[in-house]
Amino acid sequence: MRTFTLAAALAALVAAPALAQTGSAPAPGGIITHASTAGDLAALCDPAPDNPRRLESIAYCQGYMTSAGQFHAALNPPNSTRRPLFCLPSPPPTIAESGLGFAAWVRQNTQYANDTPIDGLFRWAQATYPCPEAPASRGRR
Repeated sequence: MRTFTLAAALAALVAAPALAQTGSAPAPGGIITHASTAGDLAALCDPAPDNPRRLESIAYCQGYMTSAGQFHAALNPPNSTRRPLFCLPSPPPTIAESGLGFAAWVRQNTQYANDTPIDGLFRWAQATYPCPEAPASRGRR
C-alpha cells in the first residue's frame, strides 16, 4: 500500500506541470489560476489583496506546498540513508509563512521564475532550510 501511495504521489507531481500548462494563461483581468512556472506559484502564494480569487489562490499554493513537502518527507524518512533536499527547523514554519516566504524569494530571485513550480519550490526550500553538513566519517586506522 505504501508503494502505491508513493507511486501515486509521484505521478501526481510529475503530471501537475503538464496539466497546469493546459490552462496556464492568466484568467481575464490578469489573475493567475494555475501554476505552470515558479513565478505563477509565487503569485498564487501571495495574491494581491484585491484579487477576487485571493482565497482560492492561497488554497492552491498551500495545497501544492503541502503535497510537495509530504512527498519529500515520504522519500526521506527519519532513518533513511538518502540525504534530504532540505531540513525544516523545529518547530517548522506554518504553511502560510512558507507560502509568503517562497513568494518573496521568487521576487528576489527572478532568474528562477520560469522554472517549473516544483523545481522553484525545492530550490527555495534548499536555500531557506539547508540541511546541516553530515559529520565526516572517521576512517579505520
